[in-house]
Amino acid sequence: MRVTECDVPSSSALGRDLIRSAYFRDSYRVPLARRGLTMVEIFFALFGHTPRWMKTVLITRNAVAKCFGLEVPTVAEILKPAARTSYSVGDKIGPWPIFFIGDNEIVAGRDNKHLDFRLSVLRLTDGNAESVVVSTICSVHNLAGKIYLFFIVPFHRTGVQSLLANALAAKRL
Repeated sequence: MRVTECDVPSSSALGRDLIRSAYFRDSYRVPLARRGLTMVEIFFALFGHTPRWMKTVLITRNAVAKCFGLEVPTVAEILKPAARTSYSVGDKIGPWPIFFIGDNEIVAGRDNKHLDFRLSVLRLTDGNAESVVVSTICSVHNLAGKIYLFFIVPFHRTGVQSLLANALAAKRL
């Protein structure tokens, strides 16, 4: 079992136009061995177990971003994201507001001056096999967004793949 890079699924609630027009997008897929998990359980199996190095990078990034007037998650939301039993659009899941929630997908993200991003966690079924696809798309508004992504994308790619691989290894998915 391993993490595989893939296209953003066309069945995602992100929508084809948003996916096509994104300045940046990536998507990674892993098999889902634990049947019957809810989307909230899948989300926290990934984002509720962030390694210390990643938390440090996120807290540092957020401290810098806040100096530029950007909306950022609190340190508490990074260090220990609280899981609830139910969520609705507009609620925060972990550090991000929810834009869509369904039986097989959660789309969360944030809109800022420099860029908007969306994170999709999608369960796909192919015959008897299930998998989880984590997709990120960013729509850039200005040069600051492009510069930000230039520096963040390498950390982002490594981080998402690490979260997925760790969840697999720990048998949380």
